[in-house]
Amino acid sequence: MKKIGILHGKERSFPEAFVQRIQSKAVEGIQAEPVRIEKVMQGADSGYAVIVDRISQDVPFYRAFLKNAAISGTAVINNPFWWSADEKFFNNALATKIGVPVPKTVILPSRDLPDDTSDESFSNLAYPLNWKGIFEYVGFPAYMKPFAGGGWKNVYRLASMDEFFEKHAETGQLVMLLQEEIVFEEYYRCYCIGHKHVRIMPYEPRNPHHLRYAAEHKPSAELFATMQGMVLRINQFLGYDFNTVELAVRDGVPYAIDFCNPAPDADLRSVGEENFEWVVETMAGYAIERAQKHRPGCDNLSWGEYLRSSIAGLPLR
Repeated sequence: MKKIGILHGKERSFPEAFVQRIQSKAVEGIQAEPVRIEKVMQGADSGYAVIVDRISQDVPFYRAFLKNAAISGTAVINNPFWWSADEKFFNNALATKIGVPVPKTVILPSRDLPDDTSDESFSNLAYPLNWKGIFEYVGFPAYMKPFAGGGWKNVYRLASMDEFFEKHAETGQLVMLLQEEIVFEEYYRCYCIGHKHVRIMPYEPRNPHHLRYAAEHKPSAELFATMQGMVLRINQFLGYDFNTVELAVRDGVPYAIDFCNPAPDADLRSVGEENFEWVVETMAGYAIERAQKHRPGCDNLSWGEYLRSSIAGLPLR
């Protein structure tokens, strides 16, 4: 019997529906359940062919458990090694190399010194930074947000240089991105599962949270195909099995705004019934597929084209 587990925190609607959907399919040799951890011993098999991770970004113990499970053969969705290495600035840099439009973006050192460092720790860093060049490149208005953060925590919309310095002083030890504002006509949030299944959802980030999926706009067939291709390309290069990509459309061109969401919102109350049904059914089917392809004792993780190309010494394309 091959077990599919889901590792989650306080969320309930998606994990419970995911387990129930797999069980209802009654696929021979496959069963699903919430992951149960009683002890974690080095190099020990987790007992799961597949684990869907919804919480390790917030719980380091779980991330360590998943890495141990992965080296013992579990197919972890998403790859915990890549997830540990990834962040938003790298994603933007990668996008510029694979032909995906993104806002002009720079990364900034933290306003306050990290713990256990001093001024001498930063002898390689120019002071002051070339703020004039940074501001001319990005422009105003601009957004400032953590380079490794999630959701809308510590996100600022800045109208001027003076406002930037005022707000940057509040960010403490956070490493921030400064990003060009894309004034959009349409906005979409897109699920991508298994590097092949895409759900493009009209989205309005300026609405209250519970109404963000209540957007009325619809993409043309041409725009739909363009966005679908971008979403697939991003996730094929990053290697994420489950992710969301946010696209802002300006003058007919979709810009990838945020595409580092490996534990994306899948709550029934926020995404709505139709989107919820799609993500439960598609994720259940994909997890079953991964369980059926599982090879005991082997590396069953997904690795993106960026790493594959790097190992082979090939240019990104």
